[in-house]
Amino acid sequence: MNNYTLVRPEHLNHHGFLFGGVMLKWVDEFAWLAASKEFRGCKLVTVAMDEIRFSQQVPLGSILRFSIDFVRQGRTSATYQVVVYSDGPGQDQEKRVFANRITFVRVDEQGRKKELPVRKEFIPCAENV
Repeated sequence: MNNYTLVRPEHLNHHGFLFGGVMLKWVDEFAWLAASKEFRGCKLVTVAMDEIRFSQQVPLGSILRFSIDFVRQGRTSATYQVVVYSDGPGQDQEKRVFANRITFVRVDEQGRKKELPVRKEFIPCAENV
């Protein structure tokens, strides 16, 4: 799954580049969207992100592409790989600017872990069938 966004002035830090917290918000949100499409009707919450390392500055006006791919499924959790590419102003090709793995866990209404159904693309959770 791919998602795109534009880096606007309200996303910048005091140095004039994309604020890392905004990047993490987008990574979490877009990965959650992918997981929610695959595990329809399941209540999923973020439980972990792997090592977070910002290696490239992202300037104002960059178009970011978030490439989200399923990695693995556990009993109650699912992990996705998110790779972010930047198409900066005046660039003739994208460059990789960030990557991370993010894990979601399925919870019930009381916030307790709950088993995920066997993953198939766009599978509904049993209670919503």
